[in-house]
Amino acid sequence: MNGLSRVNAWRGYIGLSLVWMAILGAVLFISRRPAPDPIEILPPPTLQPTPTSLPSPTPGPLRVDVAGAVRAPGVYNLPATSILADAIAAAGGPSGDADLDRVNKAVPLQDGMQVYVPHLAELTTPQPVNPAPAKAPPVITDGANDPQVPMDINTATLAELDTLPGVGPSTAQRIVDGRPYGAIEDLMRVKGIGQATFDKLKERITVR
Repeated sequence: MNGLSRVNAWRGYIGLSLVWMAILGAVLFISRRPAPDPIEILPPPTLQPTPTSLPSPTPGPLRVDVAGAVRAPGVYNLPATSILADAIAAAGGPSGDADLDRVNKAVPLQDGMQVYVPHLAELTTPQPVNPAPAKAPPVITDGANDPQVPMDINTATLAELDTLPGVGPSTAQRIVDGRPYGAIEDLMRVKGIGQATFDKLKERITVR
């Protein structure tokens, strides 16, 4: 029995030693493991204000005076990007005697400018050269064709009215159809004669 007790005692010692060796190995394994990186708490990023461009001012409308050979002369408000063709269209389009070949319809408009559409009758045509007669007959005139003498719009002929600035054959006929006139300002009742055209005529006309 003593031998068996010794064997059991040795087994107990050996088992206890194995347990301690296992514990010691576990401790050494854990102690040699690299420590994990510490968790770093970062503050939230600061948002930078986004630069914004200042709004550019919107160009206002253009005030343009349209005169001459158009259907409704007058002052019109047009968009800032308008061209001369837009001004003519705003005034009802060209009249029947408008000479559009002498107008650059692509010209950009500017605020306060005047657009004048010439009449066909305003063309300067060369006159044939004829020998003067030996003795010219006397010319009797009442001053109607003299630019220094105001023209009576109640008695002037179509040909005489056609010589006035800004007046063509069709406008002259409308002047005759609108007679009689009590004052020269009544001429602005005639279609095709606005304030701009009247300003050119008022020093050349009268009412008797």
